[in-house]
Amino acid sequence: MMRDWAPAVNWALVRHSEPAMSERRAGRGSADWRAAATSCGRAARLAAARVAVLFACVGLALSAPSWAQSQAGTNRAIRIVVPYGAGGAPDVIARVLSQKMSADLAQQIVVDNRPGAGGIVAAELVVHAPPDGNTLFIADLGHMAINPATYPNLPYKPLTDFAPISQLAYTPLFMAATPSINSVHELIEQSHNAHGLHYGSSGNGSPHHLGMELFKLMTGAELIHIPYKGVAQSVPALLAGDVSVIIVGFPSIIPHARAGKVRLLGVTTARRTPLMPELATVAESGASGYDINVGVGLLAPAGTPREVIKRLHDAAVKVIAEPETARYLIGLGIDPFGSTPEQYSEILRTDLRKYDDLVRRVGVKVD
Repeated sequence: MMRDWAPAVNWALVRHSEPAMSERRAGRGSADWRAAATSCGRAARLAAARVAVLFACVGLALSAPSWAQSQAGTNRAIRIVVPYGAGGAPDVIARVLSQKMSADLAQQIVVDNRPGAGGIVAAELVVHAPPDGNTLFIADLGHMAINPATYPNLPYKPLTDFAPISQLAYTPLFMAATPSINSVHELIEQSHNAHGLHYGSSGNGSPHHLGMELFKLMTGAELIHIPYKGVAQSVPALLAGDVSVIIVGFPSIIPHARAGKVRLLGVTTARRTPLMPELATVAESGASGYDINVGVGLLAPAGTPREVIKRLHDAAVKVIAEPETARYLIGLGIDPFGSTPEQYSEILRTDLRKYDDLVRRVGVKVD
């Protein structure tokens, strides 16, 4: 660009200086020469000013795209950190977002699975990332409400170390019992008659464990906790009759329910789920007010600019609202549910209060 402009600038100098040079050669007086010199000086200053303007314009043209990219957070790939291995609901949601949001944002999105320590490893990674919208966190109830209530020295604070973007979905849980128990009322009655029935969970402090403990508190059912190392053990225990009831996710239990090997007593959420709209909630079935749900949401590090949060929110909610996405997630046992950042913030606050109170009442301790 500079080479294109240089001949024009030089020609301006030559054009304005030619009269003075010709008059000097003709032997004109010194006054005429001074006038010519003054004219040449003005021309030079004018040309210099034009060059300065040119370079200023070139500088703006070159810097504007970089500035815009920096402001929009598009200067590098977005990383969605998932606190589980591949295959679970948070991972599935992250991969759907990565595929569909990248087109809207014109930016590559990668999924980074970081399991370990109940999600603490992943949460710490995000907390310490630059707040530029390029490192995001897919979190659920365990990371944002149960961990703070059960780990006394948790290295992150859900309400101050993260910037909520949107609630994305719920993963409804189901209360499943042996076929001999036909309803929530029968479960409560049989627990009293037997002076205690055993229930299984996927581990101490898990939503499955705390869900059953809340049920005990609300109904007075006599239930004894048997913790297992995940649903891969608790579901077979129910099938074998080693425990009478469990709370478990949709994909793990639905094949056994359809085969008649277990009975679903109700869904644990406050509202019925589109996964099985014919199935009543546990609250409708005898535990009024009962509500346990595992919400999954998207967050950024605290301090991420509002305009970046809005941009990410709009793109994420657009994906969640697509009918094709909804059908796909529902088929996997995930109930899509978008929210504003403010609504998600309030959900987190409510869950923190609820589970802090529940953990203290139950006396749960996690080493």
